[in-house]
Amino acid sequence: MSSNALKSHAKTKVLALSIGALVLTGCDENGEFQLPSFGAENSAGASTFAAPSVSLVERDVEAPEVFSVDENGLWDGRPSLGGVWVAHPDAVDPERVIIRNNANGSSVIGALFRRERENAGPALQVSSDAAEELGVLAGAPTQLSVIALRREEAPVEELPTLETAALDAPVAVTATPLDEPSAEVADAPAASSGTAASTLSDIFASAPAAEAPSDTSTEGLTGAAAIAIAAAEAAASATTATPQPASAPTSNLDKPYIQIGIFSVEENAQRTNELLSSNGLVGTVLAQSSNGRPFWRVIVGPSPTSADRAEVLNKVKSLGFTDAYFVTN
Repeated sequence: MSSNALKSHAKTKVLALSIGALVLTGCDENGEFQLPSFGAENSAGASTFAAPSVSLVERDVEAPEVFSVDENGLWDGRPSLGGVWVAHPDAVDPERVIIRNNANGSSVIGALFRRERENAGPALQVSSDAAEELGVLAGAPTQLSVIALRREEAPVEELPTLETAALDAPVAVTATPLDEPSAEVADAPAASSGTAASTLSDIFASAPAAEAPSDTSTEGLTGAAAIAIAAAEAAASATTATPQPASAPTSNLDKPYIQIGIFSVEENAQRTNELLSSNGLVGTVLAQSSNGRPFWRVIVGPSPTSADRAEVLNKVKSLGFTDAYFVTN
């Protein structure tokens, strides 16, 4: 054999050994050959960050430019209606406020009303519910801070979340040859298929005939198909229309509702609503929160006209809720 032939033969052997090594590398622990999946490790454990999103949320912000006082408040010791509220002579319009007890750090959401300066004692008058929440003792002047609240929409950026794509490990598929049909099956007489066919015919023939509605055509359909169609049409004919809910009352007034009070205890709000209901007034308890502090508002309405609203307000005040006032919602 010439030297060129020997070199060619040696190259062929090296190439064959290299191919064999690649094939063995591609086999899994079961000896099955797996095609290489380039980048599979990166895709299986790939982690992607979702783009940050910005949403608008409503929240209460303090508005000291609207109203703000920091002075002694007094509860006279008598029970009062209307939930949590304070009254001050400098108040112009009813406001929703945050009331803080500077001594113990407690706070509560309530309403602000105007009071006359002629009343004796500290200018800031406190309701019994507010005094209970703030820890104010009857007849003991307490330093309180009262600041108006305003609700506004503020953008809140949601932090991006780490999304990890978890892919299942590849499953090796082993091809299994189909078994050859047995001689018994191959030699089965043709009459067997005829027997099966006649048995199915007997089943459909024995099924009771369905009475189809006069306006539906079932010609050419027999047995189970006709029964299914007849049952579906019977169910459809028996279905009655769902009644539509009554539309909510509407009003063209800017402030069609009357606020009875703001309560820091839900049971007090519910009792007030029951009192209104027993006197022929339809009230609503609204559960709300301000900076994580829950409170409950009781309102009546909406009134369709200003005359109707004035009549309701007079009735509300006759029940003792003399500080009730008009609100938008």
